[in-house]
Amino acid sequence: MRRVIFGLMAAILALSIAVGLAPQTSASSHREAPMIADDPTADVTDVYAFVSPDSPDTVTIIANWIPFEDPAGGPNFYKFSANALYEIQIDNDGDARADITYSFRFRNHIRNPNTFLYNTGPITSLSDPDYNQFQTYEIGRHRRQTGGGPVRVRFETLATNLIVPPVNIGPASTPDYEALASMAIYSLPGNRKVFVGQRDDPFFVDLGAIFDLLTIRPGPPGNMGGGRDDLSGFNVHTIALQVPITDLTRDGQMPVKYDDPNAVIGIWAQTSRPNVTVIDQRFDTPPAQPRFVQVSRLGNPLVNEVLIPLAKKDEFNHMEPYGDPEFEPYILNPEPAVLLNALYGLSVPTTNRTDLKAVLLTGVPKGLIPGFATFTGPRSADMLRLNLAIPPSGSPQRLGVLGGDLDGFPNGRRLTDDVVDIELQAVAGAVLAALDPSVPPPPPLGDGVNQNDVPFLPTFPYVATPHQGFEHSHHRMEPPTAAQ
Repeated sequence: MRRVIFGLMAAILALSIAVGLAPQTSASSHREAPMIADDPTADVTDVYAFVSPDSPDTVTIIANWIPFEDPAGGPNFYKFSANALYEIQIDNDGDARADITYSFRFRNHIRNPNTFLYNTGPITSLSDPDYNQFQTYEIGRHRRQTGGGPVRVRFETLATNLIVPPVNIGPASTPDYEALASMAIYSLPGNRKVFVGQRDDPFFVDLGAIFDLLTIRPGPPGNMGGGRDDLSGFNVHTIALQVPITDLTRDGQMPVKYDDPNAVIGIWAQTSRPNVTVIDQRFDTPPAQPRFVQVSRLGNPLVNEVLIPLAKKDEFNHMEPYGDPEFEPYILNPEPAVLLNALYGLSVPTTNRTDLKAVLLTGVPKGLIPGFATFTGPRSADMLRLNLAIPPSGSPQRLGVLGGDLDGFPNGRRLTDDVVDIELQAVAGAVLAALDPSVPPPPPLGDGVNQNDVPFLPTFPYVATPHQGFEHSHHRMEPPTAAQ
């Protein structure tokens, strides 16, 4: 009997991981693989991409790194690694290879090495002498061009020596933090904008309740729990870009119709580390430039987190999307569906899940949903797909396309999209039910956390102000809300 109980407990824990609600991770990509869990400054936690609501001729791409930043983590506060290459990748021709890359490299600076302090007084500007430990960065843009001949890469430096704002220490050290953050919004050539720095972690999920043997907090019927946002009070480090839509399309034009072959792009973020080279200087010369090895990547939330098995997670992080056909069987035959059937008495198909393949690996073809398509081609690849011709929604729904809002996930990903509930319901068969009336809709599963702990900004960089070290709290209780 004890063996049966332990087996059920293991299955429940496996379910909590499978639906993206385990506490050491999230439904996105916080500590999702064994090797990257040991390297937080290289860990891509989330990627967002959307047509900018206040500037609809542009796209905003947000990528976050460094999970679970405690705001009071001094005296050596969190920062980007000066030994890493951070990249945002764009595929605009459907071959699952990067056609456009925005690259970021960082440098550390110390004004006064004879103190242990991060700052020696209140920081009132990015160039303030009291800002003792600071970072600068440079941005490059790579464009891959084939033209029917050999592949060529055109590179341009967009900016150098841009200053990263300090972390939000507290009222004595950073008395007007948003003013400092505003100073770090830079205009770039080509009508582009960039912000790089600490922000509130915009992901929201009840990790603690699910991990405690699936103990669901009392909440409204149908949405499982009353919900505590366990990422409440934690920060991340953000790279946010806003660029013209014509900067990203294959033909350099603004797509007008949703079924324009140039309307859909694939997006992912990745981190690379220098390859280690051992050289005997008696016989060899050190290379002039280090070679980088990819150690982390993220396109869609959930894929590596809960669909790729443990033995394959590190390999997945090392590969580009072009190699993802190797991982297609794990999406077509998803383990979470087996667990949902066993624990909730559902009858979700567990094999040949072409619906999940369409959502996560190829995009949704034209004709399945009126006025909607994110199809990039037959090659399976984990990329966040965005249809640039679908305008921003005037009334965003947290369930995105499942909620009838074609501007939301899996058409890109907005900060307000509740990807935990969306993907949990998708695995449970919500997409199948929407496409086939003979398939019964699943229960509206969810964790009961339907929004971020703090409001997002209405303008670029949109991600909320980071929590300060002097005064912050975790695990804010969200009032129960009706399932949407």
